[in-house]
Amino acid sequence: MSEVQLYTDGGCSGNPGPGGWAFLLRHAVSGKEMEDSGGEPETTNNRMELTAVVRGLGVLTRQTQVELFTDSVYVGKGISEWLAKWKANGWRRREGKRWAAVKNEDLWRELDQLLENHVVTYTRVAGHSGHLENDRVDELAVAAYQKYL
Repeated sequence: MSEVQLYTDGGCSGNPGPGGWAFLLRHAVSGKEMEDSGGEPETTNNRMELTAVVRGLGVLTRQTQVELFTDSVYVGKGISEWLAKWKANGWRRREGKRWAAVKNEDLWRELDQLLENHVVTYTRVAGHSGHLENDRVDELAVAAYQKYL
């Protein structure tokens, strides 16, 4: 299995508001890199964080061992803690004593399918802390939503 590092970020100007996502994918052995980014005129920060991961994993053409670096606790906990429970509960989550639909269910379902094809480990990085790759994907995500301002 190949080993890659996936750095992702998403953000909005206002929440909701114009948003952008970005990823940087690096092959660990060769050092070869690929970047991509995009934006939407009206979205949320969490949707953009998820979109970055989905788009990054989506470019992989074969089963791959991936180390995911993100500053998004939402994405990290979603992958490592919540996703299995949501699936078991019919894509619902507890909201007090009631069941509620999982927010961003379409993206979580897409991510779930991608996670079946890859071995993904999650590493949290602190945002805006001088982490070179995290700063780069933040810069790309911000540039992606600038055209909607």
